[in-house]
Amino acid sequence: MTEHDKIALITGASRGLGAALAEALAARGWHILAVARTTGALEELDDRIRKAGGSATLAPMDIGQPEAMVQMAKAVTERWGGLNLWAHTAIHAAPLSPAGHIDGKDFQKSVDMNLVTTRGLIGLIEPLLRARKGTALFFDDKYAGQKFFGSYGATKAAQIALARSWQLENQTLGPRVVIAEPAPMPTAVRARFFPGEDRTRLTPCKAEAERILTGLL
Repeated sequence: MTEHDKIALITGASRGLGAALAEALAARGWHILAVARTTGALEELDDRIRKAGGSATLAPMDIGQPEAMVQMAKAVTERWGGLNLWAHTAIHAAPLSPAGHIDGKDFQKSVDMNLVTTRGLIGLIEPLLRARKGTALFFDDKYAGQKFFGSYGATKAAQIALARSWQLENQTLGPRVVIAEPAPMPTAVRARFFPGEDRTRLTPCKAEAERILTGLL
């Protein structure tokens, strides 16, 4: 690869929208840095990307481990000098529950992954995106305030509020921050929330990835 190649970091790349974005970008000639905890799913993603003529670097890492993310940022700097795109699709989806019965451990996991980890990643990735005049891509999911969505809805809304602040702060210096609103898709996260839903009526992840990228690139 050369310094002119476009590099996309996908956090939460092993399945769902993250995997679909990785495949769609690779098909457009981007090199994908795919980050997720599930090694097997990442290898399957890599097989699909390479079969279609694309390229990827796999990083089976837990984004909730700050030391690992520091090492990842250093490796990106040394190898590519920056990033053209960061798409953050990783999320912790706690079980639905009445607000008065939310499990404390599940709620803390939601806070840690959806908010604390995102804050840490923003700090690490901001200079990488600025180096290539890149874009950060977040995904809104408007369940805040809906019944039984106290844990997921509150922490996802907090994540997007953080992203919106970052967006406004960087209008002059960059990076560009984009907040997309995906259509309902047949993802594993949605299946946890709506197990009896007719998934054939949902928008395929690949189609939604194409729609989002068409408006972004």
